Amino acid sequence: MEKKISLHQLSGSKQLWTREKARELRQEIDKALASSGPGDAVVLDIEGIEVFDYSFANELFGKTILSLTHEYKSRFFIVESLSSYTRENLDKALESLNMIMIERKQGNLTLIGKVHPADNQTFDLIKNSTKPVTATELKDKLHINLTAVNERLSKLVQFGVVMRETGISGAGRQHYVYSGPKL
Repeated sequence: MEKKISLHQLSGSKQLWTREKARELRQEIDKALASSGPGDAVVLDIEGIEVFDYSFANELFGKTILSLTHEYKSRFFIVESLSSYTRENLDKALESLNMIMIERKQGNLTLIGKVHPADNQTFDLIKNSTKPVTATELKDKLHINLTAVNERLSKLVQFGVVMRETGISGAGRQHYVYSGPKL
């Protein structure tokens, strides 16, 4: 399920500055995340926003991404309708925080922030899969060792761009399966 929030409507402004303003708006995003369930996505629509500064981006996006690891596990936070200017500001803010998040552009999900090509490669395989995948399946598709796959998966789960759930293998053993947002 997807819950969409318009940042422009929520803020009543086209220009967003300061941590204080971001903290106020983040409360509404937290409410949406709290009322969503595992696998659900909160989509923040940036259309109509001309500019936001680093401190605003750090507070709103950085702290929301951190909350996906602690309070709102297995939920997705996605941004869409970024202009070239707001994308550049958000990308730089996320890079400085060593964070990544999901951007939706024309229906396609991509990663933004401190993204390594291996992150994109792994994320793309997971988001395009019709069913949750295991680390072993990813290892075989990526042609890399299991340790490398697990490191990639840990990073993607940490930033809330991939969801990890417990599954049962064909042999009846417990293992983890990974999936991305299905919007």
